[in-house]
Amino acid sequence: MKLALVTGTVVSTISAPVFDDQRLLFCDYLDPDGEPTGDYVIAVDVVEAGPGETVLIMDEGTGARQILGEIVAPVRAIVVGIVDAYKT
Repeated sequence: MKLALVTGTVVSTISAPVFDDQRLLFCDYLDPDGEPTGDYVIAVDVVEAGPGETVLIMDEGTGARQILGEIVAPVRAIVVGIVDAYKT
């Protein structure tokens, strides 16, 4: 799992059915000091996070698909928690 900063949302006019009724978030990974790295990921949001929030991302396809209850889906990353605070 990795920490990231939500920088925005992603809108798609055409997508795989697994993304119906799902929000996609544009997230910037954080380094150990809590600074954005510039390495971005698009993650499925299941915790209703928003821009500016620090989140915990599961960045492995199998775990993300299990959380969504899908065996086969084009999903790699999923937001699994909103971080209130952490120490560096």
